[in-house]
Amino acid sequence: QVQLVESGGGLVQAGGSLRLSCAASGLTVSSASMGWFRQAPGKERAFVTAISWTGGLTSYADSVKGRFTISRDKAKNTMYLQMNSLKPEDTAIYYCAADRGAVQRYSDPGTYYYWGQGTQVTVSS
Repeated sequence: QVQLVESGGGLVQAGGSLRLSCAASGLTVSSASMGWFRQAPGKERAFVTAISWTGGLTSYADSVKGRFTISRDKAKNTMYLQMNSLKPEDTAIYYCAADRGAVQRYSDPGTYYYWGQGTQVTVSS
């Protein structure tokens, strides 16, 4: 059974940083395509960033480029999202997603089979 468990969310002031973690079990992060999505109140789930199963390709939404970084630790079987220079508009529930092997559209939430429960990120102005 695959489980993805996010952690690291919280309340931070604008300009601050947070690091989200997505610990995987039942699935090896080094052989999975993985991504981060976020959903703000009243809005649809939106793509944030993704990493290919080989780790050779990363993709970012324009709104987070230069501020967020996706990475993974094979030894800990965990994916991370380092978020710097946070803005109030980054406030949302952040979800990690995964699927084994390659996927066709990294930015499409429908691509991913496995999802975490989400972690709240709130950025105050």
